[in-house]
Amino acid sequence: MSAFDKYLHAVIVRATDEARDDGSATIDAHHLLLSLAADQGSTARQVLASVGLDRAGVREALDREFEHSLSMVGVSPAAYDLPRPSHVSHQPKMGASARLALERSFASAPKKDLRSAHLLLGILQAQVGTVPRALALAGIDQAELTDRARRTLADQEQ
Repeated sequence: MSAFDKYLHAVIVRATDEARDDGSATIDAHHLLLSLAADQGSTARQVLASVGLDRAGVREALDREFEHSLSMVGVSPAAYDLPRPSHVSHQPKMGASARLALERSFASAPKKDLRSAHLLLGILQAQVGTVPRALALAGIDQAELTDRARRTLADQEQ
């Protein structure tokens, strides 16, 4: 098992924990993003931090996106005393958005050259979905963040 395989396994394990905490039956791209943001010392975390996003900031942006999505259908979470999601007891399955993010990551470089920022790029390349909406609501320019990740990777290759 390569160093990147071990790293990817750790990212997916953290993302699985995030999905369980959310009460989600699937691991989605936003769970991968939370996992990357929590990864001390990784390049992906450094890129996120460069725009003011740490794990708590990503969680806040995702919570804001959830509230915004509910408000679009006339539901205000503040008007209800909603319970926290129940933790799922079974193993969450890989969701479509996470699978696509991983596929985009793997397509971005030969396996031997993959790094954490490639995973971040795979997530950021989504044009629709929870992550783009959450970033927009947080005032993060997704295109600029994607460019930062690409520049960081280019700098590492030199």
